[in-house]
Amino acid sequence: MIDLANLPAGFHDNPFPHYDRLLESAPLCLQPDGSVLLSRHADLSAVYKDTTTFTSDKRIVFKPKFGAGTPLYEHHTTSLVFNDPPLHTRVRRIMASALAPRAIQRMEAGLVDTVDRLLDDMPQHADLIEDFASTIPIQIIGNLLDIPHSDRAPLRDWSLAILGALEPVLTPAQLAAGQQAVTEFKTYLQGLIAHRTAHPGDPDTDVLTRLIQGDSDGTLTEIELIQNCIFILNAGHETTTNLIGNGLALLHDHPSEKQRLINNMDLITPCVEEVLRCASPNQFGNRETATDCVIAGHRIAAGTNLHLCIGAANRDPQVFENADVFDITRTPNRHLAFAGGPHVCVGLTLARMEGRIAIARFLQRFPGYAITSREQGGRIRFRGYRSLGATL
Repeated sequence: MIDLANLPAGFHDNPFPHYDRLLESAPLCLQPDGSVLLSRHADLSAVYKDTTTFTSDKRIVFKPKFGAGTPLYEHHTTSLVFNDPPLHTRVRRIMASALAPRAIQRMEAGLVDTVDRLLDDMPQHADLIEDFASTIPIQIIGNLLDIPHSDRAPLRDWSLAILGALEPVLTPAQLAAGQQAVTEFKTYLQGLIAHRTAHPGDPDTDVLTRLIQGDSDGTLTEIELIQNCIFILNAGHETTTNLIGNGLALLHDHPSEKQRLINNMDLITPCVEEVLRCASPNQFGNRETATDCVIAGHRIAAGTNLHLCIGAANRDPQVFENADVFDITRTPNRHLAFAGGPHVCVGLTLARMEGRIAIARFLQRFPGYAITSREQGGRIRFRGYRSLGATL
């Protein structure tokens, strides 16, 4: 039905008709390379919850893709998202304590100030990604790790190159860019970590200091520390940029829903959840079967790579009524944009807050904005815009 290594024309611009066909005819879709594509909400939910049968460890899968011992291989097999306990449990606990609700609340005033300063400086003819959406998470994550403002310029390009290497098919140029980005970011972090070790920050607000100090179960190795700092940037930047950009595009394309929100800004919370469902910033996840198992009536062998199509599951008609309709009052809204189970996104509260504040304050300032051009990011794993031209 769909071969992820040989996608049909137009898939990157509009994958949703293909998702509909998967859900209707092939919710378990075998791939030519032996992997399996899953699209049903129920199947993804079950996989996310069962960490015994389905592993996040990618050491075997990524070896031929990146090359053993390469920078990308080291990063993507050490970071939180592609790991199982005990490393996952230890790193996640440290991150979760730093991103507790009280800590998130302390960030709100600074986030509002960042958004308002960006809106003050917006030109009449703006790129909503370059001038707004992509800048917000870079500043917030920079603050989390207390990265000097003068050092933040390369962060976005590093993130895009490293995450771009997760696409099913890579060109030699994409692979080389990803390897170089990890190398450069790692070199930068080694200096930053050495300085912070000698001059610790406040562990209540400085995530890097907290990661360096560890917890009662011990500290991270240098490689674990470096690669999970890279992960924090990547996970928080790409998805939040896409959430804000996709949200502004969806509201522009659905003027009646935009007006409902303008008339009642209390709807911003369910609006953000509907953006996450309709245009999930992260469209695909992965797991590997640790044992033989049965999914949707099919026997799957141990060692099989599973592609989890979040974008399709979030439009599953078995779960969402009028699944293709953008409805900012939708409730309940049990989307899987942040995955699920023990690997549910550790930064989801922060991402939601960034989305709410950025979209609401943008609409209050520029309710009549008009999108004049758009360019999709050209990737299937992450859905968002490379640029989004607008007149304000």
